[in-house]
Amino acid sequence: MTTTSSTARLAVLIDADNTSPKHVSALLEELATYGVATVKRAYGDWTTPQLGGWKAQLNRHAIVPVQQFAYTTGKNATDSALIIDAMDLLYSGNLDAFALVSSDSDFTRLATRLRESGKTVYGLGLRKTPQSLVAAVDTFIYLEVLGEQGAASSSPASVGEDEADGAQTAEEAEPVAPLPNLQSLLSRAVNATSDDDGWAHLSAIGSYLRSADSSFDPRLYGAAKLVTLVEGQGYLTTSGTGAGIRVGLKGQVAPAPRKTAARTSAKKTTQPKG
Repeated sequence: MTTTSSTARLAVLIDADNTSPKHVSALLEELATYGVATVKRAYGDWTTPQLGGWKAQLNRHAIVPVQQFAYTTGKNATDSALIIDAMDLLYSGNLDAFALVSSDSDFTRLATRLRESGKTVYGLGLRKTPQSLVAAVDTFIYLEVLGEQGAASSSPASVGEDEADGAQTAEEAEPVAPLPNLQSLLSRAVNATSDDDGWAHLSAIGSYLRSADSSFDPRLYGAAKLVTLVEGQGYLTTSGTGAGIRVGLKGQVAPAPRKTAARTSAKKTTQPKG
């Protein structure tokens, strides 16, 4: 699988029929940490008033709108257009990763196909996104955790706003799955990555969590970073600083050495000269 970096070339493909334009700035900022958005396209029937709110965001972020008429009522032709473009981009060989922005499970097979070809795939969608799509990508990012605009979208009052902005999703009736139990999740991660002494490196815990659950994100639990989340759990203890932070389960590891204040230099006594 392709390893992404800040210089990785990304294709950002947005299902505009399924995504509110209010999330665009935040999701592009998030994706900038994974690479450079070389391709930015949004798919929808731009002749409909439901997508009117997209115009400002398309211009602001230089996103190319791809027109796809709805040939048959009840059928989403936008999905097909996005999938065809994704495969064309895949065979061009100029990209390292794909970001699929949608809460629609119809893109599950596309995600697995891109990964089978060695590409890293990021998914971005709402909490109601079906688990099939969440599990099909390398990393899934919930739009609700991205910035102030994303946080606002999780409130009940914002549901109607999403629909007015063009986020009409076929998964409207899908219930939002509850978050996994955090204590169980972190305890398993520590046990799975710990050394013989019971201590596990924070970086190894992070890798395990991302492998076990593509949608794991400390922000879902109110913490900006994993280290902040871990340090706030009473059943865990930490040792070290920076890249050397280790984590253990309280009662199962030896207490971490207490941090001592910097020592003051001792005064040297000198014998008086005779």
